[in-house]
Amino acid sequence: MSEESEKLAEGTLISHLLELRDRIIRALIVVIVAFLPCAYFTNEIFSFVAQPLLSKLPKGATLIATSVVSPFMTPFKLSMFVAVFIAMPFVLYQIWAFVAPGLYRHEKRFAIPLVVSSIVLFYSGVAFAYFVVFPAMFSFFASTTPTGVAMMTDISSYLDFVMTMFLAFGVAFEVPIAVVLLVLSGLVSLEKLKQSRGYVLVGIFVIAAFLTPPDAVSQSIMAFPMYFLYEGGLIMARVLNKMRRDQAENEEAEA
Repeated sequence: MSEESEKLAEGTLISHLLELRDRIIRALIVVIVAFLPCAYFTNEIFSFVAQPLLSKLPKGATLIATSVVSPFMTPFKLSMFVAVFIAMPFVLYQIWAFVAPGLYRHEKRFAIPLVVSSIVLFYSGVAFAYFVVFPAMFSFFASTTPTGVAMMTDISSYLDFVMTMFLAFGVAFEVPIAVVLLVLSGLVSLEKLKQSRGYVLVGIFVIAAFLTPPDAVSQSIMAFPMYFLYEGGLIMARVLNKMRRDQAENEEAEA
């Protein structure tokens, strides 16, 4: 490689690193801006997140703080998570803006709907966990509490639990995107995925068993939507496959 080529490659690498730095800084600024109002309403946000459990606790039971700093640090941590959650579309946009120049035009055409769909599905998974899963799960736990045992959950433990569940359901709702990417990349054929429905259903229940508390209610609430989303991913993959074939045929006809 000539000296001129080395300088050109070095300059290109430095420009990419500078752009990556700028994208990261912009994403951090948006996260900080989103964090400021969250920090102001930190206790209200925690009360909202804790409501599914508080509404199912026996009369007189409350959440407790077993650490001196928990009443401050736990809502504060939650505010940080919420800020990232709010800023996530902009963060993903920065990632997309950094990667997009290296993609072909037809790749961009498929990538944009997939990125938007992945954001919507992740938020849908979090909303599903809050409005559907938590009420059913906490109602089940409260009803099975042994006599003489007071159900009084530590706020730090509760936050860790709900954030894990939010992440688990958000990722679980990305199943259609995973199916589409597997098919479009050619790693697995659409026909093979259709034939493997039985194995996929068993695998989904195994995954749900690891991600949710050890009770049949929680596992089923996660597993069945995941399987329906898998079927939705097959439909999406079939449609996109057809679009890609039609596009290839049109390009060949024009050539």
